Amino acid sequence: MLKHLCMGMAIAVGTMGGALADDTIIGFVKTADGEANLVVAGKIVKAQPGTPVQRKDVLKTGKPGSLGITLKDNTLLSIGPDTELVIEEFLYAPAKGDFKLGANVRKGSLNYVSGMVAKLKPDVVNVRTPTGTIGVRGTHFVVAVTED
Repeated sequence: MLKHLCMGMAIAVGTMGGALADDTIIGFVKTADGEANLVVAGKIVKAQPGTPVQRKDVLKTGKPGSLGITLKDNTLLSIGPDTELVIEEFLYAPAKGDFKLGANVRKGSLNYVSGMVAKLKPDVVNVRTPTGTIGVRGTHFVVAVTED
């Protein structure tokens, strides 16, 4: 009996830990072509459909390469070839009214389609580039950052 009780507790704790870990996941890779990677805690992870994305992950594509990400609020990020992007902030807690989305396009191209964060609270969404910040006031934009 004690053996079964301990095993049940271990399973319950393991399940709780998984649920807590899932809170850090902000989205998932939907498409990945060519050279497409995530840098997670300094380690390179090959992007594949279903790969989880966390805040602060670096999304990188090579020449050729592309990456499609869907965030938990249904924001769509389509990243073109030779691109580096970091989702620095993401908060989607509708029950509390807490929302935030901040990204940094270091180089390359991004096609952005708004999800619920931008629809519910557009002033908390911004996308930075080396030369400026885009405040989202609509549902769709494309940005290209060149080395010039």
